[in-house]
Amino acid sequence: MSDFLIYFTIGLKHMWNILAYNDVLFLLALTVPYEFKSWKRILILVSLFTAGHTLALMLSVFNVIAIKVNIVAFIIPIIILITALYNILSSGKSSKKDGITFIAIVTSLFGIIHGLGFANYLNAHLSGKPTDKLLPLFESSLGFGVSQIIVVLLALLLAYVVQTLLKFSKRDWILIVSAFVVGVVIPMIIRSEIWVK
Repeated sequence: MSDFLIYFTIGLKHMWNILAYNDVLFLLALTVPYEFKSWKRILILVSLFTAGHTLALMLSVFNVIAIKVNIVAFIIPIIILITALYNILSSGKSSKKDGITFIAIVTSLFGIIHGLGFANYLNAHLSGKPTDKLLPLFESSLGFGVSQIIVVLLALLLAYVVQTLLKFSKRDWILIVSAFVVGVVIPMIIRSEIWVK
């Protein structure tokens, strides 16, 4: 297997790791207010996630910034919670006039924090000078970006089926998915190692 495929696969598989379901939860919370026709907004948000993730990986590889794993594991569910609560509070409101500024900032922040967490894993598997790690970093980021697009497409397809065939209103679907996400991340926050002294 070529080096490209090795690192691309690492990025691709990261999203599908059963222990990394927080990424899927975030993408669910991020995309639940949207439909296929909003593909430009979704593409912008997913690109911000990937850009923040890649930037954080680069900063970590060059030892500009580092963050402890337990802090990352604490911040990630908080950002997911903020995203889901934002959906709940804004569901039913007209989104055509609303910008995506708040959610874009949250998405970028999530990408950065997630990237700092993934950097610990990637740095453990890469050796050599920081410049030697750049190509594998971008290859894994490409795989990660592709896996994000797959998750988003599946989430949009599920929303379409539920809203079209099962006749759920868009507002109800947003509330159900967002409440589910809140219900999953609150225990993650409570059980976080950050509370242990």
